[in-house]
Amino acid sequence: MKISKVFNNNVVLTENEHNQELVVMGRGLAFQKKIGDEIEPDKIEKKFVLENQGISDKLAELLVDTPELYLEISYKILNYAKSQLSYKIDDYLYVALTDHLSFAISRHKQGIDLKNALLWEIRKYYKEEYQVALKALDIIEEETGVRLGEDEAGSIALHLVNSQLTGENMEAAVQVTKMVDSILSIVKYHFQMDLDEDSINYERFLTHLRFFALRFIRKERFQDNSDDFLYEQVKRKYLQAFQCSQKIAMFVEKKYNWKITTDEIIYLTLHIHRVTQRHEWNQQNS
Repeated sequence: MKISKVFNNNVVLTENEHNQELVVMGRGLAFQKKIGDEIEPDKIEKKFVLENQGISDKLAELLVDTPELYLEISYKILNYAKSQLSYKIDDYLYVALTDHLSFAISRHKQGIDLKNALLWEIRKYYKEEYQVALKALDIIEEETGVRLGEDEAGSIALHLVNSQLTGENMEAAVQVTKMVDSILSIVKYHFQMDLDEDSINYERFLTHLRFFALRFIRKERFQDNSDDFLYEQVKRKYLQAFQCSQKIAMFVEKKYNWKITTDEIIYLTLHIHRVTQRHEWNQQNS
């Protein structure tokens, strides 16, 4: 194998026998080497195929300022993820996860640990990705001695989920965008108001809707395990938001032939209430 690009002294790009781009790692692998030189087989420690064109340029740019240790950790995490998850993981995640880990570990060492406001939703809707992310925390600790918290597991799980909407899945990203936009329009029309797009409640709602749309695209169906008492309580307490969620349910069933569960109605209602509660409060007190 010949070197086609040098990332740094320990990481190079080459091609395999199928003309696929191959990232090869090993200590001193590229020391005093240049493009066209042969790679010494005994120095190869890790290698992985890049199926998407253009990822190597992004990796090269990232590794200028980021130690390849974080790429190695990402490699281990994604190898584990591939063994546990049923869908294909986009190559861009090597870049995104490496960059994220570098930043997260740097912040942690400075005593800055950010809370993940979406952790509850991630645990609820993406249990498999979250379990992979918990294992990722173990891998990170083994490699760096740093133990990140569960909030970071939530962020890693989100990277796994979002990787499905990149690269060749651009059509899926368009579908998600259209569905989310339509539902937001229903909410705005129902309440005759503009939503505060800078609020954390809006961000939570937006993420919930993206997950909602992604489940449709992945053809995931959940059993309805709702609590009838909770359903009635939510319906009574948040009537306006409940009526709006009913409109969304009718729209989704008519447009996408997807009958959503009572559980989903409850969560939609709660999110809609949060994102519109200022409007509801004004109505009640006018």
